[in-house]
Amino acid sequence: MEIKRTEAAIEAVLFTMGEAVELSQIAKAVGQDMETTRKLLGHMMERYQEEDRGIQIIELEQSYQMCTKKEYYEALIRIAMQPKKPALTEVMLETLSIIAYKQPVTKAEIEKIRGVKCDHAVNKLVEYNLVKELGRLDAPGRPILFGTTEEFLRSFGVQGLDDLPVPDPVKIEDFKAEAEEEIQLKLDV
Repeated sequence: MEIKRTEAAIEAVLFTMGEAVELSQIAKAVGQDMETTRKLLGHMMERYQEEDRGIQIIELEQSYQMCTKKEYYEALIRIAMQPKKPALTEVMLETLSIIAYKQPVTKAEIEKIRGVKCDHAVNKLVEYNLVKELGRLDAPGRPILFGTTEEFLRSFGVQGLDDLPVPDPVKIEDFKAEAEEEIQLKLDV
C-alpha cells in the first residue's frame, strides 16, 4: 500500500510542476532515496505505457516530466482552438459582488451603487451563467431582477449565499466616508 501512496505522490508532484523535475527533488518530496524513487518512476513509466494512457512520464537527463503522448496532440489542438472563457474584469467583479449581496436587484439599483452604467457587465455575467433573471419588480417599467446562479456558487466554492464572506463593518464605514468625500469634491467643482 505504501508503494501506491508514494507513486501517487510522485504523480502529484509531476502533474503539479508541469515541467521536468530533478530525481533528487522528487525523492526528497516523497521521502524516499534516489534509487527507490528511480525504480518507482520506471515502474510507473512502464505501467502508463502498458495501460495505453494519454499521458506518459519521460526522463530528461536525471529529471522526469509528465506529459501528453504525441498521438493525442490533435485532440489537444482541437480543445486549445476553442474560445476560452475570459477572466472577469474589475467592473464585472464589482457588479457581481453587488448582485450577490443585494439580490434580487435591478440594473438601476446596481448603477446607483456603482455610480455608472452596468449594462455591459450584467450582460456578460448572464452570458457566463454567473447571473440570471429572477423575475420582474412590481414597479413602473417592471425592471428585471437579477440574482446569482448555481454556476456562481460552484465557481466561487460556496455551498450557498449564507457562505459568502461577511463584509467588515469598519471597511464599510471607510467606504461610505470615502464615497461621501468624493461626492462633496464633485459638488464643490
